[in-house]
Amino acid sequence: MTPSPDSRRRWLRTAAATGVAALLASCSMVPTAPPPPGAKVSQASTAREYRRDAASHLYALNSARIYRGVMPPMLYAIGVLQVDIDRRGQVGQLKWLRAPSHAPEVMQQIERLVRAAAPYPVPARLGTVTYTDTWLWDQSGRFQLDTLTEGQQSM
Repeated sequence: MTPSPDSRRRWLRTAAATGVAALLASCSMVPTAPPPPGAKVSQASTAREYRRDAASHLYALNSARIYRGVMPPMLYAIGVLQVDIDRRGQVGQLKWLRAPSHAPEVMQQIERLVRAAAPYPVPARLGTVTYTDTWLWDQSGRFQLDTLTEGQQSM
């Protein structure tokens, strides 16, 4: 039995609508490669949420350098650093938003710490992420990140 012209048109309209819907759905998806085996994965959906994952990651790798407890009222250096993380958790560009220029050795140490901590948790929901954190640096060479700070004594 040969399909009628009306049923053929209905079938073509349905097929076309399904194709358009599939095309539109694929446009909203961000294709990402699976994270490397054994990689930590962040489910953060904002840069602010990712910042907490990154800070925890840095603390875990640098536990001997973390200042424990409330920090003293006068700090040696305070710096605000913006960090780009790619789809694999690798560090891209670093940008100082507030550089502790009176302490260039601190800037160098922070940049080394950040780069040495790669790979960071893979930003699975974000693809790539740029996050910002404030580094609170004591004269002893130990630090806290503002995201996980225990506070600072008043004068």
